[in-house]
Amino acid sequence: MRLSRAFMPTLKESPADAQVVSHVYLVRGGFIRRLAAGIYNFLPLGWRVVRKIEDIVRDELDRAGAQEVLMPAAVPAELWQESGRWDKYGPELLRFKDRKGADFCIGPTHEEVIVEMVRRDTSSYRDLPLNLYQIQSKFRDEMRPRAGLMRGREFIMKDAYSFDVSEETATTAYWTMYRAYERIFRRCGLDFRAVEADTGAIGGSRSHEFQVLADSGEDAIVACDHCDYAANVEQAEVAAPTAPGIAPGADGHAAATTRATVATPGQKTIEEVSAFLKVPATQLIKTLIYIADDQPVAALVRGDRGLNEIALKKAIGASALYLARDSEVVAATGVAPGFVGPVGLTIPVYADHELRGATAAVTGAGAADAHHVGVDLARDVTVTAFAPLRLAGPGDRCPRCAEGHFRGFKGIEVGHVFFLGTKYSAPMACTFIDEQGASHPMVMGCYGIGITRVAAAAIEQNHDGNGICWPMSIAPYQVEVIALQAGDAAVVAAATALYEGLTARGVEVLFDDRDERPGGKFKDADLIGVPLRIAVGARSLKDGKLELKWRRDDKPTLIDVDGAVAHVAELVAAEQQRLRALADAPSAAPGGAA
Repeated sequence: MRLSRAFMPTLKESPADAQVVSHVYLVRGGFIRRLAAGIYNFLPLGWRVVRKIEDIVRDELDRAGAQEVLMPAAVPAELWQESGRWDKYGPELLRFKDRKGADFCIGPTHEEVIVEMVRRDTSSYRDLPLNLYQIQSKFRDEMRPRAGLMRGREFIMKDAYSFDVSEETATTAYWTMYRAYERIFRRCGLDFRAVEADTGAIGGSRSHEFQVLADSGEDAIVACDHCDYAANVEQAEVAAPTAPGIAPGADGHAAATTRATVATPGQKTIEEVSAFLKVPATQLIKTLIYIADDQPVAALVRGDRGLNEIALKKAIGASALYLARDSEVVAATGVAPGFVGPVGLTIPVYADHELRGATAAVTGAGAADAHHVGVDLARDVTVTAFAPLRLAGPGDRCPRCAEGHFRGFKGIEVGHVFFLGTKYSAPMACTFIDEQGASHPMVMGCYGIGITRVAAAAIEQNHDGNGICWPMSIAPYQVEVIALQAGDAAVVAAATALYEGLTARGVEVLFDDRDERPGGKFKDADLIGVPLRIAVGARSLKDGKLELKWRRDDKPTLIDVDGAVAHVAELVAAEQQRLRALADAPSAAPGGAA
């Protein structure tokens, strides 16, 4: 493609609403343009990247035995009502009525539709297993879309669904797809971790997220430094404590052991109370009020810990849970947030197991501008149940091995695999007849990849201060040829010959033949991020040389004009082969992937 003919509008300034690097460079580089909040047009450069990712996904899923289909975006409500999700999914589900008044939604995911497809034409064990996938635009009406393609409302997703006759064969399908995902993300040139995760709104009994490691990631994950255990912090297991998490004199600080009430005027937060009373946060108990299935409950964790809401929901056995509003806190406890404490509470109290045996603790006093010191949990508080309620964090002991500790990472979720079991097949009567003539619900798995999010995540992990550094496999073009002096006939002829020669060898080439200053061309090249750049300039050309530079390198090297086409084509092929070789590395999947 000649840049003089291309629709590639680059910008010098960053978009005002950009929050992350990928959003800045995708807009500035002419890859995307905003149409509405969380909704973007893909320009030619951006669409080439998307198609590259799609091609890798198709290649690996076909290799894994999946078959591609395409399902409608508009889904009739009765399917979602069959599965029970119509009233449960929440406001992210975009609902509408057609001209006849029938309820529909724009599918954010397609479990119901694929079940309807399979149950119509599949009835015997002989028809199974099946694994079907599609690549399609989805819509989720995010309340606060942000970060460009990282958290949009409309996005392109690959979703796949497996159907099996037993848990054993469905488990094999799950690990086969896990392995396919490893290959996909390695071929995309990404540094990622597969971590255990909560099943969320999709449901099921097991799931793994594939997280691209990046400082801008929204998800907190932990991984053991000794074994292969890794998990989203909301799903991570917390090792059982070997001693009470709060005790007299912890951290070298003297602490009251007799309960007393002390004035703490205006001191509400853990940090404020800790500083005011001159005790470490590890000596405090944080009391949080939640509404679980319309009833208030209290949750206790140590002052320096975060509460895991998913763990709390499981401990209570609640179907719905949210942090109480200020008015609901007052109604449940008689005091405003900041001074709530567990002593004397009449609502159920759930405490993190680290607090079992806690003494000499500091808590809210249940009265304005006051806290208790010297609280003994067993003596002073009626605890409904102890459970592992705190979020895992760096430095915590690994629950899976005896020697490791957690390291913390930030991650961008680009893929998720779920073992669904019969969550959808049973209520929707997606059944098969076995060899004995008995009917059973099919055992399912589902598997998603955010295609457009992969593009954004790749930039978050591959950029510098000048622009994008695309991995070769998903770059919009593999090589950029720059004619530095567009008015010099010899330069233009040499650059054109290189462009045409590489194109004839199957290399994807972007040719900057514009009548622009060399500095502007180099800036655009760095911004767009094509992996390999060949600059053709009058000075080096006189010596029979060209300047070759990898996007990540600081300085170019000189190569001979003669043989340049073959040399560059070999470099491209070698880099592509390197990424494919990474994909063939042994799987790190727990239990081994197929």
